[in-house]
Amino acid sequence: MEGVKSVRQTDHKTLEWVAEIGKQERTWRAEITNQTPDRRVAWKSIDGAENAGAVLFTPIALDRTRVTMRMDADPEGFVENVGDKLGFLERRVKGDLGRFKAFVESRGAPTGAWRGEIHGDDVTPDKDGPGRPTIDEPVSR
Repeated sequence: MEGVKSVRQTDHKTLEWVAEIGKQERTWRAEITNQTPDRRVAWKSIDGAENAGAVLFTPIALDRTRVTMRMDADPEGFVENVGDKLGFLERRVKGDLGRFKAFVESRGAPTGAWRGEIHGDDVTPDKDGPGRPTIDEPVSR
C-alpha cells in the first residue's frame, strides 16, 4: 500500500500501523471489530490517526470476487485537510485496491495464516490453523 511503512498484528484483533502522510510519519493502532473469512473485515482506530472502515468480499463467479471498501478518515492538520479536499486519499485508496488485486491474482493461493472470526468482543479461533495470527509478509508498495 502506498505510504504504508509497516503493519504489525499484535494479537487477534490489534494492528499497529506506521504510514507516511504528506511527508510526515503517522502511527496508530486499530482494532478489528468484525472478521468473517472470505467475506468481511471491519476495523476502527483505537488511538492515533482516526479512521474506520470495512472491506467486503462478494463472490460473483467461481474465479471472480467483487471487493468493496468503505473507509472514514479524519484528516489532521492543514496539509492532510487540503489533500483530502483535493481527493488524494480517495485516489490513493483506489490505487491500493488495484495493487491488492494484482497481488492476490499473482499469488494463486491465500496468504493469511489465521482464519478465525471476530464479532465485536467475541473471538472464535480458527479450528484448523494456528492459535494466533502471524503476519510475515512485507508490506508491498
